[in-house]
Amino acid sequence: MRLKNQIIARLITRFPALSKRFIDSYKPIESTDIPFTSMSKPLSACKVSLVTTSGVHLISQKPFNMIDKDGDPTLRIINDTNNLMITHDYYDHSDADKDINIVFPIDRLKEFEEQGVIGKVSEHHFGLMGHIIGRHIDILVNITAKEIIAILKKDSVDVVILTPG
Repeated sequence: MRLKNQIIARLITRFPALSKRFIDSYKPIESTDIPFTSMSKPLSACKVSLVTTSGVHLISQKPFNMIDKDGDPTLRIINDTNNLMITHDYYDHSDADKDINIVFPIDRLKEFEEQGVIGKVSEHHFGLMGHIIGRHIDILVNITAKEIIAILKKDSVDVVILTPG
């Protein structure tokens, strides 16, 4: 199953027409109640965290489940940004394996902090697996997302950057 997913991901990457067929057949969940919050202070005073659905996690953490056809709705808290890897079969991450910043721009955030563009890089970031469907959507929305929100609030994070895989 994993090899099949990896081959499909590479083919879709190399042949955009295949990707378009897949995208056209996909019906995302739509939500009309997503709140918008204006910035209450300048970015240069904000604490910033990353949340990615690219399958990034610490090398020491359990990899995301690539066997379950509905995905893996669990969370990986990233508090050491030097020992990262990607476990995700639904996109070609060979370039991101060489430079994690392609999908998880942690080094750019650190540079922004040094330059005063942002106030501070958060101590905690979050890795998720994209491609969550079926029975796992409810877990992702009602359990995993709430875990992330609780940690973001506890850490007094002002801005979250979301990155896809």
